[in-house]
Amino acid sequence: MENQASGGRFRAVGDGSGLAPGEGFYQEEVQLALRNRGMPLEGMRYPVTPTGMHYLLVHFDVPDIRATDWRLKVSGLVDNPLSLSLEDIKSRAARTLTVTLECAGNGRALLKPRPVSQPWLVEAIGTAQWTGLPLRRVLADAGLKKGAVDVVFTGLDRGVQGGEVQYYQRSLTVAEATAEDVLLVYEMNGEPLQPQHGYPLRLLVPGWYGMASVKWLGRIEVLGEPFQGYQMAHTYRYSQTADDPGEPVTRIRVRSLLVPPGIPDFLTRTRLVEAGLVVLRGRAWSGDGLIQRVEVSTDGGNVWQDAQLDRQNSPYGWCGWSLRWEAAPGQYQILSRATDARGNTQPVDQPWTFQGMGNNMAQAVEVFVE
Repeated sequence: MENQASGGRFRAVGDGSGLAPGEGFYQEEVQLALRNRGMPLEGMRYPVTPTGMHYLLVHFDVPDIRATDWRLKVSGLVDNPLSLSLEDIKSRAARTLTVTLECAGNGRALLKPRPVSQPWLVEAIGTAQWTGLPLRRVLADAGLKKGAVDVVFTGLDRGVQGGEVQYYQRSLTVAEATAEDVLLVYEMNGEPLQPQHGYPLRLLVPGWYGMASVKWLGRIEVLGEPFQGYQMAHTYRYSQTADDPGEPVTRIRVRSLLVPPGIPDFLTRTRLVEAGLVVLRGRAWSGDGLIQRVEVSTDGGNVWQDAQLDRQNSPYGWCGWSLRWEAAPGQYQILSRATDARGNTQPVDQPWTFQGMGNNMAQAVEVFVE
């Protein structure tokens, strides 16, 4: 099925007609997509994402927690086990950081073949101001014993995955957990955490994909060996087959996205832009350092131009960019790609993995100019 718009032809997908075998989404994927949400890309106009626009992924259910009954328990290889109330944590000196979070599966639905899971396109992102207590201070109060290796974080959300009943658990090494900017967060954008974002307390690991920032935090346990829980050993891996253990997913790969120019076609989101001077804008970020360069192509990746970068105010937050484009009538495919301080540049081709992790290929936006 095709729609006619201003002389251009918009490809309409998603209504079940004209889809080749294997292109449709399973009911389970649609169910996941309706439970979770991505940030509308026009939300990148805001330096800090409004809380209601920030991407959201809930693995199991949002747990029913009352702060008056809640305690954060710290145990394991520590000298002084702790049981802290929210007021105990909030009574200490806090830090506020501007941090961009991205789901490790962002871009999964664009892969061919497509891994079946939460079907993100490129919208699983958001940048917020997070306020909380540095984790290292709590671990110092607990006193890490000699031989401590891993710190395990247990969320209070519980469910079944891989045939295993589990709480959502992730771990960091002691060195990673005691980094200066790892926070126990209780505020997002100056307000208490909303239930879906981890109320009353969540972990924040700046620079890492979102899976590390455990929500609804209930327990911290220090172990003398590497933690091998399900969410560490079986998911969030750069694997090529079901049997390939792959490397663990950690820091966010460099990425740039375009704020959608012009106006959209309702179904396909293809953009319609008036001819003349168009200022293309977007955001770029990386878990491996500041953004050093953003390049933009208006011809599908044949010729690239350097965009102008805004000042990047946070090492963990995104960087704005812009490019002035004299748009002549026609059909265009606009791409952007970023390079970070370590020299990592977004690929134009997809980096396929079995679980659909870390797909940071350059975004392509279809634009009609009239």
